[in-house]
Amino acid sequence: MLEPKASRPHWPDALQNPPNDLSGLKPWHWALERLEKSHNYWIATTRPDGRPHLMVVWGIWWQDAFWFSTGPRTQKARNIVAGPHVVIGTEKADEAVILEGTAEEIKDRAVWKQLAQIYNAKYGGDVEPILMASDGCIFRVTPRSLSARTSTLKTSRTQPPAGNSEPRCFVSWIRAGC
Repeated sequence: MLEPKASRPHWPDALQNPPNDLSGLKPWHWALERLEKSHNYWIATTRPDGRPHLMVVWGIWWQDAFWFSTGPRTQKARNIVAGPHVVIGTEKADEAVILEGTAEEIKDRAVWKQLAQIYNAKYGGDVEPILMASDGCIFRVTPRSLSARTSTLKTSRTQPPAGNSEPRCFVSWIRAGC
C-alpha cells in the first residue's frame, strides 16, 4: 500500500477549526507500529437488528490489512455475514489507531497456512490445528480509513499539562481510491 496522506479529521462539534498546519501530525509509520505490535484489538460489528457488538480479538497486520480468526458460530462472525462493515481499534486508548473497513472471509487454506505461521510467531503456540479442526473463520479487514489519537492535551492556546511533553494529536489517513 502506498503511504496514505495524513489530514486532520473532521470534528463537527469543535469549538474552533483545526489548524491547517499538518506538521504536528503523527506519521504513518507510527500507526503501522501500533497496528503490528498490539497484542489485543477491539472489534466492533453490528448485529442484524442494528445493535452494536464489541469484542476483543487477537490479530495481525499483514499485506496492508488486519486479519483475525474466530469460530463460525460466534456473534462477530454472524454479524459480519449479515453486514461486513467493522471497526478495529488497537489496545492502548492513549495511543489509539482506529481502522474502519470491510471484513471478508478468506476460505483459501493455503492463505490460512501462511497466516498461521505469522500468527504463531506473534502469539506463540500453533493455531493451525485449531483452525482446521473447528472449521474456523479467517477474516481480512481491508481498511477504508484509519485515524489515530494520542492522549495528552494541547490546543493552539494552551500548553500540555505538567509532565506531558507530547501534544494530543488527532490524525486521519484515507486509503487511495476510497
